[in-house]
Amino acid sequence: MVHQLVSRWTYNAWNSCYLRVVDATALPSRPSRSLHRFANPGRFLRLARVVQPWLTWPALLVLAVGLVWGLFLSPADWQQGDSVRIMYIHVPAAWLASAGYVSLAVASLMSLVWRHPLADLAAGEIGPVGASFTGVCLATGSLWGKPMWGTWWVWDARLTSVLVLFFLYLGHIALMRAFDDPVRGSRAAAILALVGVVNLPIIKFSVDWWNTLHQGNSITLTGAPGMHVDMLWPLLICTVGFTLGFAALVLARTRAAVMERRIRGLLMAQAERA
Repeated sequence: MVHQLVSRWTYNAWNSCYLRVVDATALPSRPSRSLHRFANPGRFLRLARVVQPWLTWPALLVLAVGLVWGLFLSPADWQQGDSVRIMYIHVPAAWLASAGYVSLAVASLMSLVWRHPLADLAAGEIGPVGASFTGVCLATGSLWGKPMWGTWWVWDARLTSVLVLFFLYLGHIALMRAFDDPVRGSRAAAILALVGVVNLPIIKFSVDWWNTLHQGNSITLTGAPGMHVDMLWPLLICTVGFTLGFAALVLARTRAAVMERRIRGLLMAQAERA
């Protein structure tokens, strides 16, 4: 009896974030059913337990190689000197600030359209990680700007739009926790995340649309890179390492959130039994 009660509560809470029953037969299409396969917490935890080491250990190894190569072995720039080494942290952080927000928007879209319960949890865990990388991007950009521009901060188009991105992350985190009803908080945060997507093209093309102090893109998909291969390779390795680390952090936080919700379900089942 207790097992049935726990299973029923866990399913309902997982699909509705606290006791809002979802009729599985109401799923309208095969894609929705496919997406909801991973709404089962046990299935997700089993998959995540297998994937987690394949993200964490490669991330540490690749980061160690990339950072040692970039910070100590790569050549200094003929104009910027050794201060160019900041880019081995700044550029991956900037990339993940935007890429992390894209993943946040995708999770929010899945939450609003398909009501996928895992999407709400994933979005809630992507936000703090993405905000951290955006903060690192802003901090390292300021460290680079002081010797290059003579100031820690300017209201440049690229810098200002990244600062807006940082505030969007913080707003999403705040909205997730601003309501007594977690469902309302998740919906409000998802809408903010989707509206904030308009800022991403501004970040990307700000150096092309406006005359800014920030340098243009050194790496593009359509042209040759604007740096020597002795700098390009450690930068790419650092980017891969930080990306794997980002994914590992989000997955670990999501696993913890799932287990926390399952424990809360067990405690509520015990309380109902008492």
